[in-house]
Amino acid sequence: MEFDNAFEVPLPPEQAWPVLMNIQGIAPCMPGAQLTEVVDDKTYKGNIGVRLGPVALTFAGTVVFEEIDNAGHSARVRAQGNDAKGRGAAQAKATFRLEPSATGSKVLVHTDLTLSGAVAQYGRGVGMIQATASAIMNQFANNLKKQLANPPAEGAEAGAEQRCRDHRHGEVGDHSDADRRRAGRRRPQPPLPPARRGSAGVARAAAGGHRR
Repeated sequence: MEFDNAFEVPLPPEQAWPVLMNIQGIAPCMPGAQLTEVVDDKTYKGNIGVRLGPVALTFAGTVVFEEIDNAGHSARVRAQGNDAKGRGAAQAKATFRLEPSATGSKVLVHTDLTLSGAVAQYGRGVGMIQATASAIMNQFANNLKKQLANPPAEGAEAGAEQRCRDHRHGEVGDHSDADRRRAGRRRPQPPLPPARRGSAGVARAAAGGHRR
């Protein structure tokens, strides 16, 4: 099955292209994806988790850049992966290119995808596959925009990767119990019964009097 997707990058093509070709730098921004090995400058291994309807799948495989046109800001890639639970496989050929847009660059992606085994039944509808791919790319684009808005200082690449992971997993804005305690949100302690007040009650009253 073949389908097209597109997303925006807030940089002109000549600046967006090297960012997109830095696979190690942008991989953490891809939702559900993990880069596990850099074989060479055109071959990468990793895994990605996707959901087709009610079924969650994890594919482990390889992506190879078969053609790269740096001057024309386009590339052709081939990817193949197998489901971790043996439910089938996926093979894809994709081309992507950049063109100028009002906000920077538009990335146009054309994909030819083949599913085999049980996963082919899960994703029988082209509409479902395209909607899933569109959702992944939109989230990737949002994560990438956040990374570009907060570029790391020299030697802080790990911090940039962590920011993308935080955005990808919804960790940003998730306040821990420690955060809430630091914000002064403490559970009120119930008063001691009258018969048990005594020195403990006096100590608590004194502490409350000195608390700012």
